[in-house]
Amino acid sequence: MRFALLPVFLLFSTFAQAQPNPGSFTPLVSDTLQTPSATTLSPAPGVSTPGVSTTITAPAQPSAGGTATIFAPLSVRKVITATEIKTNLKVDGSLSEAEWLLAQPTRHFFQVEPFQGQPLGSDTDVRVLYNRQFLYVAAFNRDSTGRKALRSPNFRRDFAPIAHDFFGVAIDGFNDRRNAMSFVTNAYGTQRDLLTFDDQLYDQDWDGLWRVRTTRTDSGWVAEIAIPWQTLRYSRSDSVGQSWGINFFRNRRSANELSAWSPYPRAFTSYRMEYAGLLTGIKPPPPSPNIRIQPYLLVSDDSYRGTEIGNSREARLKVGGDLKWAINPNTVLDLTLNTDFAQADVDRQVNNLTRFSVFFPERRQFFLENASLFSPGLTSIGGLEGGSMVIRPFFSRSIGLAQLPDGTSQPVPIDAGARLVYRSLKRNYGGMFIRQRGTSFSPATDFVVGRYSENVGRQNRIGTLFTLKNAHRYDSTGGYQNGLVALDGFFRLTPSLAYNVMAIGSLSSGGRDRGLAGYSQFFYRSNQLVSWLTQTIVTKGFNPEMGFVSRSDVISTATGFFLVERGSWLPKRVRSFEPGVFAEMYHKASTGYLQEVQFNTNPIWLTLQSGGMFGLFVNPTFQRLDDGDFRPLGLNIATGNYRYVRYNVLMGSDASRKVSYQLNAETGRYYDGRLNYLRGSLTVAPVPHVALGFIAEVNQFKNVGQDRFSEAVRLYSVESRLAVNPRLQLISFYQRNTFTDRNVWNVRLSWEFQPLSFLYIVYNHGSYAGSIRERDRQQEQHIIGKLSYLKQF
Repeated sequence: MRFALLPVFLLFSTFAQAQPNPGSFTPLVSDTLQTPSATTLSPAPGVSTPGVSTTITAPAQPSAGGTATIFAPLSVRKVITATEIKTNLKVDGSLSEAEWLLAQPTRHFFQVEPFQGQPLGSDTDVRVLYNRQFLYVAAFNRDSTGRKALRSPNFRRDFAPIAHDFFGVAIDGFNDRRNAMSFVTNAYGTQRDLLTFDDQLYDQDWDGLWRVRTTRTDSGWVAEIAIPWQTLRYSRSDSVGQSWGINFFRNRRSANELSAWSPYPRAFTSYRMEYAGLLTGIKPPPPSPNIRIQPYLLVSDDSYRGTEIGNSREARLKVGGDLKWAINPNTVLDLTLNTDFAQADVDRQVNNLTRFSVFFPERRQFFLENASLFSPGLTSIGGLEGGSMVIRPFFSRSIGLAQLPDGTSQPVPIDAGARLVYRSLKRNYGGMFIRQRGTSFSPATDFVVGRYSENVGRQNRIGTLFTLKNAHRYDSTGGYQNGLVALDGFFRLTPSLAYNVMAIGSLSSGGRDRGLAGYSQFFYRSNQLVSWLTQTIVTKGFNPEMGFVSRSDVISTATGFFLVERGSWLPKRVRSFEPGVFAEMYHKASTGYLQEVQFNTNPIWLTLQSGGMFGLFVNPTFQRLDDGDFRPLGLNIATGNYRYVRYNVLMGSDASRKVSYQLNAETGRYYDGRLNYLRGSLTVAPVPHVALGFIAEVNQFKNVGQDRFSEAVRLYSVESRLAVNPRLQLISFYQRNTFTDRNVWNVRLSWEFQPLSFLYIVYNHGSYAGSIRERDRQQEQHIIGKLSYLKQF
């Protein structure tokens, strides 16, 4: 069965362009697209853009009706000029050096949220200096409510920006209006940094080498940032100087007010660099060898106890490290030897009740940098744009981690690896090679991935990717190879409408795993409406051993929309009313039979001015279970067709408060029985130095399956973060899963004694019931000490 839904999508788009709904846009889900921005002057009048059926106007002051539009970038970009100095500054957040008086401040930020284009409650002053070693940025974030109004719930690096007061800068060193390096700090000097590409791909876990300190006063807070030139990527300098794209952005959390120096529509983010201003007057030093080495020393004590895993204890000493060489501003080579990820956060346990494989995030630093270049694909965001489908031709967790039958992963040693990445105005390409050591449960394996993408026009991109996995001979099993080739494209058809497409083919040695996969996605985002249409296919034979697909042998369609209404009729505490309708349909590719339909109506979604939310959902569902299909938690559910309706309430409070909560409650029929689901989380952060989190998830089954299963499956989590400052923290995590009878503890002391140089002390403990006797506990314990030191030449 085929679905011709494109006319419906275009109807949604036309409706959005025609409606002058007031207010500003807040995404339905918490993701990178919500990353706040900064403030600026009122822009010039708007202009018409060919090919767009609506008039695009610049956001001077909104009309009496409060209409907020998608406006074009300023015809004359805002400019800030950097001032050259000869000395190195002491970065302490005080701005007491006389050099700061030499820089002319820029201010008059533009309000993005909640009232696009209206005057700000408090403005921001920004100054920029530079010398032969650093680019310096200082911001005085004015706030008449004083230091007591500042919100920073924790000191976690790469913090969730929606809960914090913060200031940030996005730098486009090639001035191509597409890509940016972003450096963000909260009011206590906690760092957040990321790489962005076309405001569509994000390397959120990239950790750059830079320094920041802050101070807080009764009239606002100061951020002082020093970024080494070696951290930045830019064109070769000349004697006249360079001009870079730049934007500054700020979140004043007590008012939940987002602002930006160079204005952009609230439907976009501060990383849409076509809206950025210009940084002029800088003369970066010419490229140098720019080599960064980071050796480490690790000692560990590993013990195991149990009838199934054996009784053993082993002490280890391990050395290795990484080398990064910026060959030139466009090209970076990374080498890793005897790679170790002992400090990486542990995976959280999940009780999966869907037909889709769980997509665990990558947490290992070597694979996080430039991840967006090597990992194009479809990733579900809150179960909306892509439905529940995830398609990645390359997923780095296939390297160095072996998946066990119980769903957990077992680390596999990595002997060495190399990655070369080239980025320029016209094209990006890279290659990666990893050698994985052979173990008692996994053969020695070589992993190769190559990627090329070409920028076409101002906002389009086409590319290709290939992978090759070479597994060596293992015991009596011969070696084999698995590979794939992918072609993909990204096209920004209008400022609000984007199109993503990808086609992939896989093949293993001997002609096995021959199959195809792909997706096509339209996505529309304006201030008044968000809508999408995503169609995917994964054939039965498709097997990307270096990639990830959440479901095989499937043809899917996910479509939907939600309105963003900010009329004056709404209560003052409500920022926006966002009702929507979403649908997901799944057919089996090999037979054409309809397997699953979820039709989700969302009549009420309220985003509150405080940052909280409240939503109601009604979800009619169809499920067809064939022999051999997935059964949730292994329940004995009879083959057949099932139709039922589920009801869901989702609510949450202001995440920046000292005490905050989220609650997700769902009830209704479930296959041939009933299922009540409840997930509640409570966060207590009396001061930024102390943060405690409690999560409880309960699935209460009633008469499900042929065995009439009627039990509660519970998953409990407790997390804590105790911090002296953003650089010295004790982080702990405990999780208890009653379904698997598994307990997990993780405690990690982290001390960043100088930028990106760390001392870690890690304690991991896990236990679960054995299969021989119910009370036979299988236990493992790991105590790890790791010292890493970064030196840049």
